[in-house]
Amino acid sequence: MGAQGYEHGHEHDGTDRGHGGGAVGGHAHGHSHLPPDGARGRLVAVLAVSVTILAVEVVGAVVSGSLALLADAGHVLTDVAGLGLAVAAATLARRPATDRRTWGFRRAEVLAAAAQAAVLLAVGVFVVVEALRRLVDPPAVDAPLMLAFGGVGLLGNLVGLALLVGRRGENLNTRAAFLEVLNDALGSVAVVLAALAVLAGGWLRADGAASLVIGLLILPRTWKLLRETVDVLLETTPKGVDLAEVRSHVLGLPHVLGVHDLHASTVATGLPVLSAHVVVDDACFHDGHVPRLLDEVQACLAGHFDVEHSTFQFESAAHADHEHAAHH
Repeated sequence: MGAQGYEHGHEHDGTDRGHGGGAVGGHAHGHSHLPPDGARGRLVAVLAVSVTILAVEVVGAVVSGSLALLADAGHVLTDVAGLGLAVAAATLARRPATDRRTWGFRRAEVLAAAAQAAVLLAVGVFVVVEALRRLVDPPAVDAPLMLAFGGVGLLGNLVGLALLVGRRGENLNTRAAFLEVLNDALGSVAVVLAALAVLAGGWLRADGAASLVIGLLILPRTWKLLRETVDVLLETTPKGVDLAEVRSHVLGLPHVLGVHDLHASTVATGLPVLSAHVVVDDACFHDGHVPRLLDEVQACLAGHFDVEHSTFQFESAAHADHEHAAHH
């Protein structure tokens, strides 16, 4: 007997084919790979709020001469583009899987988050450089106008945060949107404080200092988000899944002789996947023990690891010897 493949997942047709084996029964469940749609409406609402803030702050930056307002407007501009991507990704992610795209467009939210993070990183670097220049040579600003427009921006950002706070942990897409609005809100606070400093003591460098704060708020969070999205795109092993521990647990089951080709990755937020070739006693293929062994392997994973979708190919020792040397 060569090998038999079994899969545990969602929307599975109940049939798998392994190398050298015929069609064998799988374990299927009637769940969907589609993400929840509740966040999409909130993203649209936050996008509308952000467009309004952008228009207000651009006008405010022009009439007051404030770099802090202009920097925050540039930040909001990237948010508008990023939120537009987020809305598009949330829409695409709802499209069902096809034979060509077996996971549908679930990874669209990861691509959107990566694009947002990359653009925001560039904006953060620009703002820091320009702020340092203004600290050396501070121009005059209209502090009352700067305060008024900064206050309007802060109010809009607070509305956006209220819309997203309950959804921020749903996926990378909504998390990216929440972080962007949060950074905007902190930037608006910096603008307001800078305007107050200019009004109270005539400290013109407060505008450049506020701009520097905005840039420093952007960079660390954006870098973290970018790193996480790159990990998904590079199919890095998901956090919380220790492959050495997985291998140890599977090897501890009766009749299991070896485990190789063990892989784990993340398709999208909340959808980790795992696959492995499991070498078992030859007798398991003759006495009908393989289906029972599949249940034991799945129970082992369910009890110790949070893996949404797992696929196992069961092999005899003779078949395992024929596997490519590069497999592990």
